Amino acid sequence: MALYITDECINCDVCEPECPNGAISQGEEIYVIDPLLCTECVGHYETSQCVDVCPVDCILLDPNYAETQDQLMLKYQHLVKQSA
Repeated sequence: MALYITDECINCDVCEPECPNGAISQGEEIYVIDPLLCTECVGHYETSQCVDVCPVDCILLDPNYAETQDQLMLKYQHLVKQSA
């Protein structure tokens, strides 16, 4: 699944630089995660880096983008090929 940021976000700026896929950006009011770029850090790290650093635990699994670990790995591989 992709991740999303809830409205409890305090705009602390710690999640954005941690995302290896560039999926996190500043939205109109809070940070947002592009579900097409989010792989939950599959392919890069063992755990989701944004979740690990979030001081208010406002980054959750997005039920609108259900993906298996295999699907996340395929998305990661596709993103790597596009950036090469």
